[in-house]
Amino acid sequence: MTATASESAAPQAFFDPYACDVPSTPYWEPAPQSKQDDYLLPPPNPAQRLDIAVGPRDRRRLDLHAALTTAGVPPQLEDREAIDHLSALPDSINTTIQRWIQHTTQAWSVY
Repeated sequence: MTATASESAAPQAFFDPYACDVPSTPYWEPAPQSKQDDYLLPPPNPAQRLDIAVGPRDRRRLDLHAALTTAGVPPQLEDREAIDHLSALPDSINTTIQRWIQHTTQAWSVY
């Protein structure tokens, strides 16, 4: 960012709200430093994963929620029944609905 000038033509310096000087007052103390070094978490162990599969109806329901949220229309509580009915339909119909949502979003983004 550059320096700005007010209406009176007096230059004003850029103000950085995140810059700070170390205060010289005795009551100020730096934040305590951790005694431990920072370390990376170990990679996940595939053998420890839960053996739970998401059913096709639940997967379609989650996909509809994701498609609507991505399109900028997050589902409301009162939309639950409609989404449940739509997720009960076959995969081909669910895929078509998601495609419609995606194409509608792309069409509106052009304007």
